[in-house]
Amino acid sequence: MTLAAATNENLADLSNTLIYSAMAVYTLAFFAYITEWIFGSRSKVGRTAAALTAAGAAATEAPAVTVKNAGGTAVLERPKVVVRAAAGARDVPDGPGAHGGDEKGDLYGRIAVSLTLLAFLIEFGGVLTRALSVQRAPWGNMYEFNITFSTVAVGVYLTLLALKKDIRWLGLPLITSVLLDLGVAVTVLYTASDQLVPALHSYWLYIHVSTAILCGAVFYVGAVSTVLYLFRDSYENKIAGGGTPGRFASSVLERLPAAASLDKFSYRVNAAVFPLWTFTIIAGAIWAGDAWGRYWGWDPKETWSFITWVAYAGYLHARATAGWKGRKAAYLALIAFGCWLFNYYGVNIFVSGKHSYADVGLSALQSVGF
Repeated sequence: MTLAAATNENLADLSNTLIYSAMAVYTLAFFAYITEWIFGSRSKVGRTAAALTAAGAAATEAPAVTVKNAGGTAVLERPKVVVRAAAGARDVPDGPGAHGGDEKGDLYGRIAVSLTLLAFLIEFGGVLTRALSVQRAPWGNMYEFNITFSTVAVGVYLTLLALKKDIRWLGLPLITSVLLDLGVAVTVLYTASDQLVPALHSYWLYIHVSTAILCGAVFYVGAVSTVLYLFRDSYENKIAGGGTPGRFASSVLERLPAAASLDKFSYRVNAAVFPLWTFTIIAGAIWAGDAWGRYWGWDPKETWSFITWVAYAGYLHARATAGWKGRKAAYLALIAFGCWLFNYYGVNIFVSGKHSYADVGLSALQSVGF
């Protein structure tokens, strides 16, 4: 074995060690986020419930209009207007966050973010050493794409926190999915360091795949906030309708941002990254022209990338249409993200095509009991 080969093998081993170390620290962060939710004060439940009830009453019972008329006073009753399940229909304040305004809860939340940052740096080191071990971009197969994707997703979360965005409520679902993603990567999708197939030897690899990873990470953040919006919207509707949410809803959902805030956040992140997804498809077409002599051939990966684009375009169009805000648009957003997930996992594993670079197939899945 040459010195260079030995060095590359050592770097690959170091990369694996760093990925496992990152998983260990992410696990600690996971428990810290759970502790934040557990210790978060429930003292604001009554206040939030009162605000929601007042908002519901304001939406269904408009005040009377008093009109002075020549020595007398006439009282006219405004017609009742009921507005439900529409983004921004209720004037509801945002919840206090996972810590619930409790100092101990906030302390655990800050510990969780610190551990998340540490795990991110370790995982980034694992991705970097993986790249150095093969002297190329670290996304030539599904294993490398997974570890890079989870790194970028956490990076997006930390960047938003650094920009003073109050999104620590995103930490627990994010870290949970990151641990699942890395678990699948190191067990099912793991592939030893190797060189790329000839078609991937292009500078377009850095442009096309890097933008695809970033888009996927941001789409994921939008999907999580959309799911939380649906839960929070149901919670607000129940209170506005005079119902009594269960203990879980009262202790967890009331600490999230208002449904309108979650709806606005998910829309903004999806709208912000959609132009980059458009560029990703265009870059892929240009790369296909260089590699295969044609820009578009309706390969399964190309087809589902286009389907994903159409789905997100439909969602954004629906948001611009007055009758498709709120829950209807949220369902479209989740369908669009489902298309993105299938485009990555489903097409890469179960469908053969020119983009079959996953280095994992049915035989690999069956070997681990799938």
